[in-house]
Formats: sequence, structure tokens, C-alpha cells
Amino acid sequence: MVETAGGGPGDGTAEVLDRPLPDGVRRRVVQIVSDGFGGLTVGELPAQLRQYARFAPNRRAKFAGNAMAAALETDPLFRQRIGEKLREAQPELAGALDSGSPPPAADPLDVAAAAYVLRPTGWVKLVTAAGEEAQRADAERADEESRAELERLREELDRAREQTRGETERLRAELEAAKKEADSLHRKLRAAQSDVKRGEAALRKVQGEIEAVRAEGQAQVSAAESETRRLKARLGEAEAALEATRRAAREGRSVEDMRVRLLLDTVLDAAQGLRRELALPPVSVRPAETVDAVEPGRMTPKDIATRALSENDPAILDQLLALPQAHLVVDGYNVTKTGYPQMPLEKQRLRLLGQLSQLAAQTGAEVTCVFDGAELAAPVLLAPPRGVRVLFSKPGVTADELIRQLVRAEPPGRPVIVASTDREVADGVAKAGARPVASAVLLKRLS
Repeated sequence: MVETAGGGPGDGTAEVLDRPLPDGVRRRVVQIVSDGFGGLTVGELPAQLRQYARFAPNRRAKFAGNAMAAALETDPLFRQRIGEKLREAQPELAGALDSGSPPPAADPLDVAAAAYVLRPTGWVKLVTAAGEEAQRADAERADEESRAELERLREELDRAREQTRGETERLRAELEAAKKEADSLHRKLRAAQSDVKRGEAALRKVQGEIEAVRAEGQAQVSAAESETRRLKARLGEAEAALEATRRAAREGRSVEDMRVRLLLDTVLDAAQGLRRELALPPVSVRPAETVDAVEPGRMTPKDIATRALSENDPAILDQLLALPQAHLVVDGYNVTKTGYPQMPLEKQRLRLLGQLSQLAAQTGAEVTCVFDGAELAAPVLLAPPRGVRVLFSKPGVTADELIRQLVRAEPPGRPVIVASTDREVADGVAKAGARPVASAVLLKRLS
């Protein structure tokens, strides 16, 4: 069907195609546009096609086919420019279309595509005829392919039937032979089954006898194993009891010996210190000692005044550490978090241990620093400084409990000083015979 829309007579641009462009014609139209595309400048191209100006013709037809077809349909100026490029490339075909007599030997799809671009009078008929011709050609080609496929299938069916007949005959022969062989095997099988039944009866009898012997042997073995296990258990208990007795005896002797020796050293050092502090005369009184005079080395009022010190005076710590066999136990984190809580735990420990090492060297006292193991994210790799024992509490045990254990481990009478601000720790160690000192006092002494 052809419609006119505002054009004069003989004006092909007024004709309108009332159906979609056939696929074959559309492909040829896109190829014509792609071929003429390269001869145009970027300014002569529609805006939507300028991005494809540098593409090769094949890539242009592949990626910009829809855009070129749409531009050709909607942009008369672009269609006119492509038509001029087509006239230059195929002047004979263009002249024949202008004269209204397309070449009869030309491909109908090429003729329809050129007519669609040039829009001569009657171009819609040419496009429609080309589409119908292409459809007829496709239908004829499909019909020929169907007939060829049908013929091929018939030949395959005949061959399959021949093969099936031959295979059937062969299978029948094999079936007959298999039946005869099966009959023979059935007879042999029945004879073998009779032999098997007799053998199974004899086997069951032998198995019964073997089971009886095995049960008797297992009973004897079980009894022997039970007796062996009982004897081994008694032997192990005896050995464990003997070893526990020996270990208890060794540990008891070593611990008691250590406690007695330490207490003895404490008493001796305390007696010597008391003799020096009180300037006690020898046991035997000599005549020269009865003369009233001032002897060198006697305590002065100034020395006696130093005994009346405040609890917060760091000098009191020096007096305590000067006692014979004094043992200073430090609540590590309690001291560091009192003095420098803003520092990381690792730096707190290093700073405190360095100061305690200097204190131990100055006083000669035994120094033990206790840290809470619950504060640790990982095991500490730490080389204790000289003169300082470093301990971490075990999982489930706090540093306070470890300090109380250390105080209880000391023999009665030995001077033990505990540096901690924790009231509970101070009260606990005081009950055990130790002398509590505030963390601030230790920090003053260390600074």
C-alpha cells in the first residue's frame, strides 16, 4: 500500500512504507550507509552518528546499524548525502532507478536497498516486491532443505531397518545358544548346590566345635588379663604411693630447712643490727667500761629523731629496707597506675622494674615485683633486671592473692614490706605479719 503525504506528483519522498523494512533489505541499506559514511565529514554526520566516524566499515555496520537506519529514516539531509555517495559508487543502478526501469539481472535486495535510499518514484513498490521476493526465496530454500532432510531421514530409516533385521537374526541365534548353555548350567548348578549343602553341614559342625574351643580359650585369657590388670594396678598404686611419700619427704625437708635457715639468718642479722643500733657492750664487763664518758659511735639526739617519721615520708621505707634480711614485695600495676597511668602497660612495667633494680642495688634488700597475669593479652618476653624477682599471677589467680601467698611463705619474724595502695591487700598482709606501705611512698622514694 502506498500513501502520499504532501509531495507533488512523481515525488518519491512523499511515499510511505506501511510495513517494516524486510531484514534482507535492511542489511543492504545499513551496508550502503556504512560504505558512504566514510566519505562524509564529521560535521555532515548526524549528532548521534559522529561517535562512529572513526570506525571501520564492518565495525560501523555491526555496532551502529540501528542508529544509521534510524538516522536515514528521520534525517532527509543525511539520506540525501548517502544517496549522493551511492550515485557515485553505483551510477548505473542509480540511473536505472531514476528512469523507473531497474536492471532485471540485478539482485532484488540491492535494488530495493538503493531505492529505499534514493527514494525514486515507486520505491515503496520496489521495497515491498523485494521483501516478497526474499520471503518466496526463503520459503523455497526452506522447502528444498525440508525435502532434502526428509529424503535423508528416509534413507537413514531404511538403513536402520536393515541393520535391525540383521541384528534381530543374530540375537535370535545367540538366544538359542544361550538357552542351551543355560540348561546345561542349571544341571551343573543343581549338582553343585547339593555338594554345597553337604559341605555347609560339615562346616557348621566344625564351626560349632571351633566356637566351643574359642570360647573356652577366651574365658581363660580374660581371667588371666583381669588378674594381670589387677596386679599392675596394685603395683602402680604402690609405686605412686612410694614416690609420693619420697617426694613429700624431700619437699617437706627442703621447705622446712629453707624456712628455718632463712629465719636463723634473719634472727642473726637482726641481733647484729640491734647490737649496732643500741651500741650494746660486750657480755663481759671490763673495768674501763665503768668510767662515765662519751664514746664515739653512740647515737645522737638527731639519730633518735629520725625514728619519728610520717607514714608518707619515703625515709621510713629506707629504715624498713635497712632491717636485716628485709624483703620488699611490690604490687606492680597498683604502683604504676598510681604514678604514671597514661603510659602503656609494657612501658609501665619497664619503668618500674628499672627503678626497683636501682633500689635493690642501693639497699641490698630482696625485691619481688608482682603483676596481674589477667592484664596480659599475650605471654610477656621479659628479662628481669638485676636484683629484682618478677612474677605474674596464673590464670584464675589475682596479683593480690599471689602477694598474700608470698607473705605467708615467709617464716615468722622476717621483715616483709608490701608496697600497695589496695586496702584489702594492706589489711591482709598486715594480718600475716608484713608491713604495708602506700604506693605513693614507694614512688616518692624511687623518684
